[in-house]
This record gives sequence, C-alpha cells and structure tokens, in this order.
Amino acid sequence: MNDNQQGDMKHNDSRQWYFNTVTGQPEQGMISPIDQRMGPYASREDALHAWQIAGKRNQKWEDDDKQWNRWPEGK
Repeated sequence: MNDNQQGDMKHNDSRQWYFNTVTGQPEQGMISPIDQRMGPYASREDALHAWQIAGKRNQKWEDDDKQWNRWPEGK
C-alpha cells in the first residue's frame, strides 16, 4: 500500500460512523478504543441501529450454519 492509499483510508475512516457500546452514542471517525465501538457504518442513523444490525447479521449467520450442517455428506 502506498502513501496515497493510506491517506485515502484515513480520510474515509474519519467520514464513517461508529457506535460506542459504552456511551450508547454514535461517533464520526474512530474516536473510541476498538473494544468499545461497533462499525464502521455509512451513516449516523445506521450507527444508532448498530445492535439491531448486529442481531440481524448474527441470526442470518446462525440460520446459514443450520442449513450448512444439514447438508448431506458426500455431496
């Protein structure tokens, strides 16, 4: 990765939104420590719904795992 690409990544990170799991507030950019934030999200509104988004993703992964585990062996 060259310097321009790294600069672009830093610039993009500052425009993205994160959800602080301690304060319950959205934050623009990587302000809080990694163990206290969820994201990135494209908008403040998405960050506000971080727990719901995570719950839906987790449920989909669990459903996908159940389907995968039902797949017949040898096929």
